[in-house]
Amino acid sequence: QGYEGLVEGGDNIKQANWLSVSNIIQLGGTVIGSARCKAFTTRAGRVRAARNLVEHGITNLCVIGGDGSLTGADIFRSEWGGLLEELVRDGQISEEVARENCRLNIVGLVGSIDNDFCGTDMTIGTDSALHRIMEVIDAITTTAQSHQRTFVLEVMGRHCGYLALVSGLASGADWLFIPESPPEDGWEDLMCERLGE
Repeated sequence: QGYEGLVEGGDNIKQANWLSVSNIIQLGGTVIGSARCKAFTTRAGRVRAARNLVEHGITNLCVIGGDGSLTGADIFRSEWGGLLEELVRDGQISEEVARENCRLNIVGLVGSIDNDFCGTDMTIGTDSALHRIMEVIDAITTTAQSHQRTFVLEVMGRHCGYLALVSGLASGADWLFIPESPPEDGWEDLMCERLGE
């Protein structure tokens, strides 16, 4: 459950084996769980998370997420030494255990359907989102044609129009709105003229 599982510990932290990961490649990435974690935004929550990692002998994390997850990972990494010192000072771990776990290695992977992260070709989740969008477009296109109607489809993307742009190109959409290119004054008349053609 993301950082929530890290803070709560217990059964949330378990070793993956062949059986637990078999037949999941076609599923959405959240098969391992996902949660917003208010506790991890506090020092006390990160101390608990550090304690749970040390308890399991984990010194490598792979964090998949967006801005919040990756910012949290960077803060956790920068505080790691201090978190261990606090655990030693409070008698929760020994100095020897702190030395054995003195280094925390983190790999951050951008998990965002928006595909809006500089330096990546495609963020994790974008391809799956495009696939689902095209399935929906394929399903409603025949309905729109049979009823001779115009259908409006809204896709996700927050401040990034990548999903709308690519699915619009792939489906031959007649009109497209994306945040990077806001509509100009008089767009309604231009759109009606285009659809009338």
